[in-house]
Amino acid sequence: MKYWLVKSEPDAFSWDQQVANQTEPWTGVRNHMAKNNLKAMKLGDRAFFYHSNIGREIVGIVEVVREAYPDPTAESGDWVSVDMKAVRPVPKPVGLAAIKADPSLEGLALIRLSRLSVAPVSEEHWRHICSLGGLRVA
Repeated sequence: MKYWLVKSEPDAFSWDQQVANQTEPWTGVRNHMAKNNLKAMKLGDRAFFYHSNIGREIVGIVEVVREAYPDPTAESGDWVSVDMKAVRPVPKPVGLAAIKADPSLEGLALIRLSRLSVAPVSEEHWRHICSLGGLRVA
């Protein structure tokens, strides 16, 4: 299993909407690096759901339940989407300021590539962020 971080502006699509819909296509990605990350996702991979712009915090965990397919919102190009299922909220949302201040999270794509909307997360970083968020990691 691989780990990821996906960003959404909560005024456009929030964690609460993800939970209400349960499974939702992750559409609208229009950056080639982010698109390649979507293409690399496999069934069962997990991702942090990050509220960007408003809140700037990791608020939930989603799971890939359908691998990359043509993005139905794209008017042209080879853009893709994946389907994500809500897994669980993060009990203590992990904010960007805390992430940036934590030396254990040095190198995290969220910090290095701040504008990237779909980014990989190492297993070490995943475990540490889960711990910060009050989640037990097996």
